[in-house]
Amino acid sequence: MAHVLKVIEVLSESNNSFEEAVASAVAETSKSVRNIQSAYVREQSVTVKDGKIDKYRVNVKITFAVDMSNAQNA
Repeated sequence: MAHVLKVIEVLSESNNSFEEAVASAVAETSKSVRNIQSAYVREQSVTVKDGKIDKYRVNVKITFAVDMSNAQNA
């Protein structure tokens, strides 16, 4: 049987670091998506307030395996 993978994009932010923003993206996504295989950081950016970094933002591509055990044969 072939494995089917799906990729979704998730936006996340943190007050502290890019790493925390990525960890938050994975943790929040795992609440509703099973079988997460990997996370690829596509973009990083920050917002600035009063000359200092305010928020760390990431755009993450999350790959997960699709459960085909209940799929009907065509």
